[in-house]
Order: sequence, then C-alpha cells, then structure tokens
Amino acid sequence: MATISEKIFSRASGERAEAGEIVEANVDCAMSHDGTSVLAIKAFGEMGSEKVWDPERIVVPFDHIVPANNSTAADLQREVRAWVKDQGIVHFYEGGCGICHQVFPEEGFALPGTLVVGADSHSCTYGAFGAFGTGVGATDMAEIYSRGRIWFKVPETIGIRVSGKLRPRVLAKDLILMLVGAIGADGATYKALEYVGETVESLTISGRMTLSNMGVEMGAKAAIVPPDQVTEEFLKGRAKGPYHPVHSDPGSYNSEIEFEVSDLEPQVAAPFRVDNVRPVTELAGTEVDQVFIGTCTNGRYEDLEVAAGILKGTKVKTRTLIIPASREILLLALTTGIIETLVRAGAMIGTPGCGPCLGAHMGVLAEGEVCLSTANRNFPGRMGKGGLIYLASPATAAATAIKGEITDPREV
Repeated sequence: MATISEKIFSRASGERAEAGEIVEANVDCAMSHDGTSVLAIKAFGEMGSEKVWDPERIVVPFDHIVPANNSTAADLQREVRAWVKDQGIVHFYEGGCGICHQVFPEEGFALPGTLVVGADSHSCTYGAFGAFGTGVGATDMAEIYSRGRIWFKVPETIGIRVSGKLRPRVLAKDLILMLVGAIGADGATYKALEYVGETVESLTISGRMTLSNMGVEMGAKAAIVPPDQVTEEFLKGRAKGPYHPVHSDPGSYNSEIEFEVSDLEPQVAAPFRVDNVRPVTELAGTEVDQVFIGTCTNGRYEDLEVAAGILKGTKVKTRTLIIPASREILLLALTTGIIETLVRAGAMIGTPGCGPCLGAHMGVLAEGEVCLSTANRNFPGRMGKGGLIYLASPATAAATAIKGEITDPREV
C-alpha cells in the first residue's frame, strides 16, 4: 500500500519510498518569483554553479512587488531578468502576468503525479492538481537549479475526509479556515494532507486551490486533492507535457480525520493567528478600514464573481481593493462585466500580483488599521506595521465592504 506522496517520491527517486525515509528526488519543475529568485541566484553563484540543469523546467514569474515600488526593487528585478536571459530560461513571466501560484497551474506546470517545488511556502497550492507541491528555501532552490535534485524526507499522510453540502455563501475558504482552526497551526507539521470525500469532489479547481494553498497554515509539507475529471478538464490545452496521475491505495493513510460540513457557517480568522477561527456571527460588527479581495488564496475568477454578485448595485462603505490573481482572470472578468460591476461599486482594481499581502506596497495598513482580507496569513506586520488582519472568504469580504464592518454574507 502507498499514498500519493509515496508513489510520487518512488518515481522521482527511482526507488521505493516510504513515509519517514529520506530520499534524493528528481524535481519535475521548479519555480522562484521576483522576491526569492534574488536569493537563489546569489546562492547558485556561491556554489560555483554556472548553468542551470534544465532551462525549460524552471519557471520565474514576477509577482511580489510589481510594478517595482522603489529603486531597490527595480535594481533587484533587473538582476533577475539578466540572469534569466543569461541562463536561457524559457518560462519567464513579467510583472502583470499574475501571482506565481496562479500562473504556474494556468500555464500547465502543475500536473498530477509530478514533484513540483517552489521557493515560496504556498507552493503547496499545486497539490490541488494531484501533484506533490512544496516550498523550499533559496539555498535548496539553488541546488535544484544546479542539479535538478534535492533530498526530502517522505512525509506521513493524513486523510482529511469531508462530507456534506456547503450552504449558500459558505465557500471553500470557510471550509479551510474551519479545518485550520480544528487541526491547529502546527497540527500537521511535516505531514502530507489529502483532502477527500464528497464535499471536496464537488469543489471547482478554484475551490480546491484554496484548500491546498492553506495546507501550510497547518504546518503541512503538501496538501493534495486526488486528481479526477475536474482536474483533467482544467488541464486540457494547458498541460506542458504528459503526466501520469496516481492515487492512494485504500488503507494507506497514516491517520484520517472526518468532518461533516452541512451546518458550517462562514468563518473568520481573527488576529494574529490563522487558527484563531470563529464563526462570522461572533465577530459581526467589528469595524474595518479596508477590505482586500485577491491573493493566491482567493483572487480567482470564481472569487471575483462571488464578490460582484454581492456588490452589484451597491456602494462600498470602506476602501476596497480587488486584485485579480492573473492577467487571464482579469481579461475574463473584463469580458463578462465583473470588473465594471466592482468598479461601479467603488472598488479599486490592482495589477495582477500579490499586492499588499506581503506588506510591501499597494494597500498596506497604517498603525492600528483593520483589514478584512481573503489572504492566507494574519500575523503581526503582515500587511504593514501595527495593522490588524481578519481572514475570510470573498463573500464575507464583499458583505463587509458594503457595511464597513464584519458582516455575515448571508444577511446582505
């Protein structure tokens, strides 16, 4: 018996890999963005490396500080562009293309059964496609760029089985917030999660990406949704190459947790922990200074559509920033009229990218300001020194924008 993770590592290492073992594995595809590429390139040079192992299997999107917000950022980005050109890296995505964790799957790099690694902690997002996606540091990425291989400890797998139909305006974000609250910020440390069950199977790719994206907020090494027809439909015309899906054998999980979500309410994570989760009804009425809808967690078309459906014909009461996760999403939202709806409601629309999520630019908070965000982290200083961040779904965010205070989306 073997799990998805064990099967992927067995193929990538060329030997049978079981949970707890340390293996050296071949990486199928590697990614670093404008923020982490600088450090990886520096380490690459310090190692004495001259050429990358495969310029067609390295992906470099610019997303964290786009457009550059100062001369320092501009200089660093120029260095990365020069390195990309010198190395002949094929898959470079200039600022404006979108967030790395959205562009990577849109462009067909996150494939079932593959080992994909990113120099960013939320690279676990790629698990939504049946891949083993995980984040590494800059030094490890430099080693991968040089040799295409790196060592891993094969993780044990926790099966997260979810049943029940989500109520109207209760979204995948509410589900993952509930799971993080129940399991805890370190409850799955260095484990692989597999999200299974009828509820997960009913989710769109967008919803599955939200689940996988926040697996790391429980300490998980990877967060995988077994591939199915939904996965196949998304990958049609996108996949960069052939792939071979794998599934866990019955009884192969090291442990399993079950959740029934028919009665799940919209959830909110209060400062300053992602697992400080409560039903929205307990926090309703909390005044906010800003609402932010976007990020690699909830900046997809489906998320913008939910927000537009709530905001249509209304005016926001607090400053509201909406940033599509990619150019592809922005163009579709323009075509369908969603962007116009959001703008007419009073929202600001930003260039596809990370925006203020990392606290660098485009909507950072002043001391003591409160933001209701669809992002994945609410740590102190995350969006600006002294800011307070509440995490919620796009539905809750849109409802909050209308009232200027945390609001149950079922009541608007």
